[in-house]
Amino acid sequence: MTNYQVDIHPLKPYSKSVSIIGVGATPFMLTKDNTETEGLSEGEMFGAAAIEAMKDAGITAEDVDFFIHAQAGPGWQSNFGTPNMHVANWFGMKGKGSAHHSEACCTGYVALEQAVNYVASGSYDIVLTGACDMSYSAAIPDKPIFMRRYGTDQMFYETLCSVQPRDYTLFSNSATTMGAEGWLDYYVMENGIESEIDDVLTKMAIDARHSAALNPLSLSKNTYEEMAHKFRLESAEQLIHSKYNPKLGKYLRASHFEQRCDGAAALIVCPTEMANKYTDKPIEVLGIGHSCLEWGTPYLEKWATETAYKQVRDLTGLTGADMDLFLVNDFWMTSQLLGAEACGYLPEGEGWKYFKEGRTNFEGDSPINTNGGRCQYGHAHGTSGVADHVEAVRQMRGKMGATQVKHAVTYAMLRGFGGGQNLTCTILKNNG
Repeated sequence: MTNYQVDIHPLKPYSKSVSIIGVGATPFMLTKDNTETEGLSEGEMFGAAAIEAMKDAGITAEDVDFFIHAQAGPGWQSNFGTPNMHVANWFGMKGKGSAHHSEACCTGYVALEQAVNYVASGSYDIVLTGACDMSYSAAIPDKPIFMRRYGTDQMFYETLCSVQPRDYTLFSNSATTMGAEGWLDYYVMENGIESEIDDVLTKMAIDARHSAALNPLSLSKNTYEEMAHKFRLESAEQLIHSKYNPKLGKYLRASHFEQRCDGAAALIVCPTEMANKYTDKPIEVLGIGHSCLEWGTPYLEKWATETAYKQVRDLTGLTGADMDLFLVNDFWMTSQLLGAEACGYLPEGEGWKYFKEGRTNFEGDSPINTNGGRCQYGHAHGTSGVADHVEAVRQMRGKMGATQVKHAVTYAMLRGFGGGQNLTCTILKNNG
C-alpha cells in the first residue's frame, strides 16, 4: 500500500473541561411498518430523546442555554430548510439560540464536538445536542410532516452518490463493495488469513446480533440462532452462509452491512466543574480528534482513522490500549476490526483472533460495539453517532442491564466515520 501522509495539526487542550450529564434515545425503528409509530415526525422523535436527556440530567428546558440539531440528510429525509427551527417547539426551545449541521454518518459524533466547543469556549453553560434521522420513512415535500413515504433504496443510493465529489475522482467508490472491502482485503493479504476471514466475519455477525437482540432500543429483536430455526436451519452459522444472506462482495454478506432505520438521540453537556450539581456520574470529554478525506482518496478510512487517533492520543497521553470499551461506526461490519486495530485498542495483526475467540462481545475482555453496531442494532445515519455516545455513557455508569460489560469502564473511545469525509476519534472518562 502506498503511504499517504496527512498533515496533522495537534489538538489544543480545552480551555474549560466539559462533561456529559444527560443522555436520551428513542428505539431504532421502521416507523412506517408499525401502526403505533407511523406518522411520527422529526419534532416528536427528536423531542422524545431531548426530553429524556434533560430528565437524565435533572434539568428542564429552561436550564438549556443553546441547542444543536443534527441530521445526516435533511434535504432528502425531511425536506427542511433550517431544520433546527422545525423541531424547537416540540421540547421547549422556543426563542433559544440554536444551530443545525450535517456530516453524513459522522453527524452524531460532530454533534458532541460542537456542543463541547460551545461550552469549552465559555459561551454557554448547558448545551443540548442531538440528532434525528428518518431515512426509512422520508418526508413528502408538499404534505404535512406526519404524512411520509418509504425511503427507497433508489433514493438512498442517489443520496450516496451526492456525497461523492464530481470533479476528478472515482464516482462510484462508495456505492459498491469497493469502498467497503478495500482496507479489509489489504488486511487479509498482509496477515495471511485468507482461510480464517470467513469464520471471523461469521462470528462477528453472530455476536453483534446477540448483543442487539438483548438491547431494548435495537431494531433487531431476534438472534441469528432464533432466525435459523424460523427458516428450519440447524444453526446460526448455516443461516449466515445460506441463500437468505447472500455474498455482496469478495468477503462480505448482507449481514455485514447496515440496516437503515429511523431514530433520535440526544446529549446534555456542561462544564465539568458544574457537573456534580446535576449528576453523580458525569462523563468527561477528554478530547476529539478530527480528520476529513473525500471518497476519491484510496483507503481513506484507514488514513483518516490513524490521523484522528494520533491527534487525540497526543493530546490526552492515552492510547487505545488504555481503553475499557471501544465503539466504532461500522456501516460495514469490518470497521469493528480494522478501526480497533488502527486505534490501538486491539494489537496490530492480532485483532481477528479476538473476534474469533469471542473476546470482543459484551462478555469479553475487549468489548466492541456492545449495542450490536450499525449492521444489527440498526443505522439511523447521523443519529447513530449520538446513540453510540448514549451507549458508552450508560456502559460507563453500569446501566446497560443484560449487555453490561463485565468490568469497570473508566475510559471509552468512539471512532466516528461518515460519507467519505468527516472522521472523529473521541475519548471519554468516567468521573463518577
